Amino acid sequence: MNQGEIYGEETVFGLDIGTRSIIGTIGYKKGEHFEVVAQEIREHRTRAMLDGQIHDINRVAATISEVKSALEEKTGLKLTEVCIAAAGRVLKTLNVHIDKEYDTEVCVSKEDINTLVSMGVEKAFAQFQTENESDVHFYCVGYSVMKFYINGLWMGQPEHHKAKVLGADMIATFLPDDVVDGLYSAVELAGLKVANMTLEPIAAIRVAIPEKFRLLNIAMIDVGAGTSDISITNDGSIVAFGMIPCAGDSLTEMIARKCLIDFATAEKVKKEASVKAEITYEDIMGLEQTITSEEVYTICKAQIENMAKMASDEIKSLNGGMSPSAVFVVGGGGKIKGFTEQVAKELGLDPKRVALRGEEIMNEVDFPSDCLKDSTIITPIGICLSYYEQNNNFIHVVFNGQSIKLYDNNKLAVIDAAIGASFDRSSLFPRRGEELHYTVNGKNRVTRGEYGESAVITVNGENVDLNYAIKANDNIVMKESTQGRPASQKIRDLVDYHGRITVSVDGQKLNLVKPVSVNGQEQDADYDIRNDDEITIAQYYTCEQMCDYLKLNSKQLLAMNGEKVAVDAVFYDGAELEIQLKETVETPAEQSAAEPEKEEIPSKTETVQVFKDMVEQAAKEEKSEEEPEEKQGEIVVIANQKPIVLKGKDSYQFVDIFDYIDFDTRTMKGKGIVTLVNGENAQYTQELKNGDKVEIFWK
Repeated sequence: MNQGEIYGEETVFGLDIGTRSIIGTIGYKKGEHFEVVAQEIREHRTRAMLDGQIHDINRVAATISEVKSALEEKTGLKLTEVCIAAAGRVLKTLNVHIDKEYDTEVCVSKEDINTLVSMGVEKAFAQFQTENESDVHFYCVGYSVMKFYINGLWMGQPEHHKAKVLGADMIATFLPDDVVDGLYSAVELAGLKVANMTLEPIAAIRVAIPEKFRLLNIAMIDVGAGTSDISITNDGSIVAFGMIPCAGDSLTEMIARKCLIDFATAEKVKKEASVKAEITYEDIMGLEQTITSEEVYTICKAQIENMAKMASDEIKSLNGGMSPSAVFVVGGGGKIKGFTEQVAKELGLDPKRVALRGEEIMNEVDFPSDCLKDSTIITPIGICLSYYEQNNNFIHVVFNGQSIKLYDNNKLAVIDAAIGASFDRSSLFPRRGEELHYTVNGKNRVTRGEYGESAVITVNGENVDLNYAIKANDNIVMKESTQGRPASQKIRDLVDYHGRITVSVDGQKLNLVKPVSVNGQEQDADYDIRNDDEITIAQYYTCEQMCDYLKLNSKQLLAMNGEKVAVDAVFYDGAELEIQLKETVETPAEQSAAEPEKEEIPSKTETVQVFKDMVEQAAKEEKSEEEPEEKQGEIVVIANQKPIVLKGKDSYQFVDIFDYIDFDTRTMKGKGIVTLVNGENAQYTQELKNGDKVEIFWK
């Protein structure tokens, strides 16, 4: 603390600024022991503090100055820095659980843990603001991890373990700015600088319940003058903090009213009643009076019972509705007769399991002969010890031009400054563009938007990330993250649209795109999907769709496997179809019935030509998707033993041969057309090469 040394050791100065008194302690850490060098206690001359909160800063500062001067005289040290603790009736805590999920299993690093803790603090702060709507500004003055989890299972220390989901249970503590500012102002007026600030329940439990006992479910009640602080331990951690606005002063007030004495005299009577059988005092009339300790107890009995019930109810509330295994009572107010017994009764515990803790629990604390060694000194010792473990304080930083004050727990990062400055949390991380919601064949689908860019952060001009450690007077500039482009999706990019429906028509294979409709209207593959579109992608063609696709007249029929196809037929992948003409020989009645229609029926030759054009066009489309267009050329093939020059195209398919030979498809001369290339069966879409021998005939 740079205040001086005693016996070669760095000393620490701790102040317990209580409602009734201020206790100053100077000591140093030596191995596992804490050596108390000097101690000084001063009571407030007036009620400058109420319920743990400073009401008269000047008077509190004056008392602090007295304590400081007395300790300087005892030790010969010049005291410049001090450790303090905060409490009060407005202390609030919040428990949160936070999970961080990874896309793939990762080995947990310190950065992962820090990020998780930052997320937990952010969540706690946001939840606290939501649940506590008030104009009063609160500081998050402390937080700690109670438990870590790996994939949902408890883990003592997750670093270096592999995890898909890293989680934690955390507890965060909040105080309003006027409580914190009042403490700092009083200390500064006394000529001191705050070196570390902790919470009174944390300080007390550090001494009252050593870490080795925290596996047990134990409650601690620190009964002060204005408030009673409560802490709960379980499974190796401090799991909850609480407070009740009822403590020693409420008993003193009852004695003052009953005995007609001022508050200071009543306080003296209360304290002496715990050690004397009879107490003598002077009332406001100037008359000397005598009262027994039993009479003092009778006066306070109702309030003792009320205080014990309030403390017990708070303990059970913090402990999941259950009583703990034991209760430790510390603080001057807890020494009043009957309090521990009443707490045991309210909690249903053996009276031996509710005990006032004092000198016996401070085996690792060494005191000079003139120092107090009872439960009153537990919190001041804890405040000193906190310096070695926490080193917490408030610091000022500049965030986007705004000066803000942060509680420094020695783990402050950029994200803490962002939270403290009420920076929009949604602007901390990259944001996705708007989602696209639609259905495909009745099933809901979502296409996510693109991620935007992360927040751009600089600290003192240096580019950093959210987890970058910050210190006092840092200049932080944060440019909010951006939102990515909204989602876009074409029909052709849907996985449901992949693949084609292959049908064989007159022995020639044709790869057909899947029929698509959007909101009942036919659409092509380049359609841009919109929100709430209802998309249907069929895995088949109806008879009507197939006729439309092949440009067949209604007077022409399709056959499958030699059988006529029904009007409501559907054709799936692999269907083998045949184009048939309507019978040309009709009865006179049929002729008469058909005469009024006067409709031209395309010949099979015309149909084959249309089909040939579609195959050719489909081949062009497929080729254009696969490779760039090349320079046109010509090739020579032997068709039915005659050389033919094919020209005017980049490439040629079997179907092109019909443009160069005289082959009558109008008149059926067999069961079907035979197509061969170099003696092998050929498809209409088969590519022809220079020198190929082509044969085409009826069988």
